[in-house]
Amino acid sequence: MQRIVVGITGATGAPLAVRILKFLQDMDVEVHLVVSQWARATLQQECGVSVRALSEFAHTVHDARDQGATISSGSFHTDGMIIVPCSMKTLAAIRIGYADNLIARSADVTLKERRKLIIVARETPLSSIHLENMLHLSNLGAVIFPPTPAFYNNPSNLDEMIDHLAVRILDQFHLNHPAAKRWAGMKQVLQQE
Repeated sequence: MQRIVVGITGATGAPLAVRILKFLQDMDVEVHLVVSQWARATLQQECGVSVRALSEFAHTVHDARDQGATISSGSFHTDGMIIVPCSMKTLAAIRIGYADNLIARSADVTLKERRKLIIVARETPLSSIHLENMLHLSNLGAVIFPPTPAFYNNPSNLDEMIDHLAVRILDQFHLNHPAAKRWAGMKQVLQQE
């Protein structure tokens, strides 16, 4: 069984975090969840969901202030971490190693242990500071994953777009959820012309 840390920050994008948690539960992945103070407000605003409700999708829910949690140590094995959504504040903290909360500390541990770190960076437009922070973390091995919707699979609603993004994020851990709609090429389109 894979063990993945999921950090949720206060940036917009809470529906994607909820979908990823649901998909991880579907695939029987052990989830260690950390929700920042501002993420609690964003979850309520965007999804009408509390941390208590999300706890059903996690094996363990850690307090973001608990620097003594299991996931704050490299000796506690995980397969990696997803920060979804990741605020620019959290991104900057990770870049400089300012582990002032459990999300930043867990990301720091993930990087130092050379584990998979997926940063679903949520901001637009991006400043040069944001881009430099992302490049720096990418060079350290983090996967920078802006939640950019795809249209090639002809989504019929927002749920399908969220599903696609969640599937693509989980692909980074070689987790294949049944909701995946894979690219099959453009043969049909080219034949119609």
